[in-house]
Amino acid sequence: MRKLIVFNHVTLDGFFVDSNGDMSWAHNNMNDPEYKAFVEGNASGGGELLFGRVTYELMAGYWPTPHALKNDPTVAERMNNLKKVVFSRTLDKAAWNNTKLVKGDMAAEIRKMKKEPGDGMVILGSGSIVSQLAREGLIDEYQMVVNPTVLGKGRTMFGGVPDKLALKLTRTRAFGNGNVLLCYEPKA
Repeated sequence: MRKLIVFNHVTLDGFFVDSNGDMSWAHNNMNDPEYKAFVEGNASGGGELLFGRVTYELMAGYWPTPHALKNDPTVAERMNNLKKVVFSRTLDKAAWNNTKLVKGDMAAEIRKMKKEPGDGMVILGSGSIVSQLAREGLIDEYQMVVNPTVLGKGRTMFGGVPDKLALKLTRTRAFGNGNVLLCYEPKA
């Protein structure tokens, strides 16, 4: 069975985007060679990327550009070539390379996708999708990079989760730039 992983940046005060939906703060600490190698290595893994509409539009508006290809060619190449799924009831088409648009029941589609052969699936950003799939018990691992930043206000990726999610820490990694990777799985 394929695993569904969430990979997101969060601030020390628990937000994954600010009150305007911006997450550029997550890219302020890229001058660390170890962290840059981690990001490139993470992007080089296989699998399928999953997005909600807002994150999809942000990613599709950046990664295929000459600017992205020049500044971060390894990650840009992977982002542009990996299979992608965007869940949206409002998009009419998904033009970014290798992207499938799903308008129907997201949880049912994820259940089906998890049973298919292949590499895992990774949700990037997409807080509303994270909270919906967390409620359904469909997320197998949460990978969060905690950035040494405090926003004061913003959105958490767990908004709308009505009950406690019991998680167990599976691994950690601290970087010289102050970022810390925390990985959790649901407790059985």
